[in-house]
Amino acid sequence: MKIHSTNYYNAFIAVADDCPASKGEIPVEKGGQKTAAGQQLEMIGKNPYQYTSDEVLFTLFAQRNDLTDDELEEARKKFFSKGQACLRASALGKRYGWGIHHNAEGKIAVYGCNTPEYRDYLNQQEVKVVKAMRSKK
Repeated sequence: MKIHSTNYYNAFIAVADDCPASKGEIPVEKGGQKTAAGQQLEMIGKNPYQYTSDEVLFTLFAQRNDLTDDELEEARKKFFSKGQACLRASALGKRYGWGIHHNAEGKIAVYGCNTPEYRDYLNQQEVKVVKAMRSKK
């Protein structure tokens, strides 16, 4: 079974061209619940360069589906046996103004689009810059 990955290395996901935010914004809750973007921001923001994209996406999938420890290994294989949307498709970069840096080990951190760090990553030669996916065609 082929395993797919969402990890990038030495890359920076810049906000989408049609992102309405001028700074990193906290995603609003819906119905008293954190959205996927809110959960991603909390996990990455509180733990910069601790997780890869794959780890963030699978952890949140496991939490949403109330998976037990015994179910995790098989669920992870099944989850990554199909291609998953990477963080370029996350509302963090499409709507809320967060850039995502992937270091050489694939570990990630977020930076608001109004910060000096964000601007620095846009200009580093050793970092490949890709844009988050646009919301509209």
